[in-house]
Amino acid sequence: MPTSPSTSAQAAREVVALRLRDLRKNAGLTVVDLAGRCGWHHSKTSRIENSVTAPSANDIRAWATACGVAELAQDLITQSLNAESMYSEWRHQVRRGMKQLQDSVVQFFHDTRLFRIYSSTMVPGLLQTEGYAAALLSNIADFRGIPFNDGADAATARVERSRILHEPGRRFVMLMEEAVLYYQLGNADAMAAQIGHLLTAGALPQVSLGIIPMATRERSQWPVETFHVYDDKLVSIEFLSAEVNITQPSEIVLYLKAFEQLRGMAVYGAAARALLTKALSALD
Repeated sequence: MPTSPSTSAQAAREVVALRLRDLRKNAGLTVVDLAGRCGWHHSKTSRIENSVTAPSANDIRAWATACGVAELAQDLITQSLNAESMYSEWRHQVRRGMKQLQDSVVQFFHDTRLFRIYSSTMVPGLLQTEGYAAALLSNIADFRGIPFNDGADAATARVERSRILHEPGRRFVMLMEEAVLYYQLGNADAMAAQIGHLLTAGALPQVSLGIIPMATRERSQWPVETFHVYDDKLVSIEFLSAEVNITQPSEIVLYLKAFEQLRGMAVYGAAARALLTKALSALD
């Protein structure tokens, strides 16, 4: 059975719940005892320990204090916040529009030195032209029922954000499936401009652009979900309903392994340009 995109987030919540339960037991407190010291009903203690309810920062402080280990509260709060931020539904992220979502990651991009991006469905955002991005983001806004469609403004912000490609001190390793070049977003002119931009951007010294041919035989890695690896600290995965952000080192290692296998199947340089030129010719 396929794994739910929220599985990792739920596992992280359960780790926090287990730590809180262990604190209570090590302090020799029953569920009722702890609830009495914290000033809430004992059912709340059970809901937290069983990962039904996520504890607030104040809940964790009260819990740790009741168990005589107030000094552990901040570490637990940080761990809990990380768990809750792992799984973020798109409907919450875009409620103030698509442009706001583009602007929200600008500083994070400036803080990142190595970008590793794999896309099986679309041209990576950092390589999108304004026409391509406008078609894509407007379609997303319509699909998700955003009250106001600011896809054009969001596209402008996305292109502006992409100027980071020309700033020194960063490296961009980007992979895409060849099929992406044939998924038409926007009209033929927008697609032609997009493929032309890939020919130009792929030649930048700080950019490594690899394309995995559709004719690749005996693939060592099948097309998987689009994902981004930022330095070695964060993996962001895009699903239809949500974005999952992974910070667990063991899971990051798994995505890095997949990325290296995918990178080994890609073609670069002249071979990649040939695939781009072929896709461009197919638009005629």
